[in-house]
Amino acid sequence: MKYGKITGYGKALPKRILTNEEIATFVDTSDQWIQERTGIKQRHVVSEGEHCSTLATESAQKAMAHAGVTADELDLIIVATSSPDFLVPPVSSMVQDMLGAKTAGAFTTVVGCTGFVVGLIQADNFIRTGAYKNIVVVGVEVISRQLDWEDRNTCVLFGDGAAAVMVQASDEPCGVLSHVMGSDGSLYQSIIHPSGGTAVPATHETIDARQVYLKMNGREVFKFATGVIPKTMSELMEKSGKTFDDIKLLIPHQANARIIEYASSQMGLSNEKVFVNVQNYGNTSAASVPIAFAEALEAGLIEEGDLVALIAFGAGLTWAGALVHL
Repeated sequence: MKYGKITGYGKALPKRILTNEEIATFVDTSDQWIQERTGIKQRHVVSEGEHCSTLATESAQKAMAHAGVTADELDLIIVATSSPDFLVPPVSSMVQDMLGAKTAGAFTTVVGCTGFVVGLIQADNFIRTGAYKNIVVVGVEVISRQLDWEDRNTCVLFGDGAAAVMVQASDEPCGVLSHVMGSDGSLYQSIIHPSGGTAVPATHETIDARQVYLKMNGREVFKFATGVIPKTMSELMEKSGKTFDDIKLLIPHQANARIIEYASSQMGLSNEKVFVNVQNYGNTSAASVPIAFAEALEAGLIEEGDLVALIAFGAGLTWAGALVHL
């Protein structure tokens, strides 16, 4: 059997940083109000010429370079995003072209903030079956272009960015030891673009009613997330035969510092065991977990041989977790 080893990583962030103070100049809010409720201090937002495809490509190139993998060696490109350049074609094909990976397959997975973890699970399974040897998995979002910048309940929460990992076939036991995926579609309206799809196409009326922007029921998501993180963590441990003490670090989806704090207290995890960087980026959706993962590696908080738990939740409502042996 082959195992899916993470051999490289990289992140790409828009140059522009938008602070809470700046947002307070055009929305009825304040730095104190935002930090108290979310823990967020700033976020990166795209400028002209920066797109989902360009951020994804840059992060993939960095991950490939870190692993020493060329475009010709790539077998598959998996891009997780809910904010592609276009609904059609898939942004993964644009990334494949930008990378010059002429022989690689490519597809996009659309499960909101859960997307990167799902993509990593997919990559690991492809490698374990022997189908592929070299897969790059990207989590990328350009949420700022989907926001209603007059709605203080949502516009303060999100940011843009991308990060990627290179997953390669290895003979050494490693990679995803256990995984969990779930969905509760009864809560689908909790995070939604009301208009713009085929059910309710964008029209002058829906644009005027500001229904083409991302809408979120914050209370419903908070309640859902604080329950699903501990549940997913317990299932990962049960499936792998590991305990919380075996884990070097938990890297949860960076949606809100208060969600992470509450869920961590429910699991009895110390601050040292839980990685948090939401204060610098806001909620970057599918890019959230891989950006945090890349930063944890850069800071030397995790290294080869460690066990790391990755847990995400988001639109759908969906959730996924992966216990990874680096």
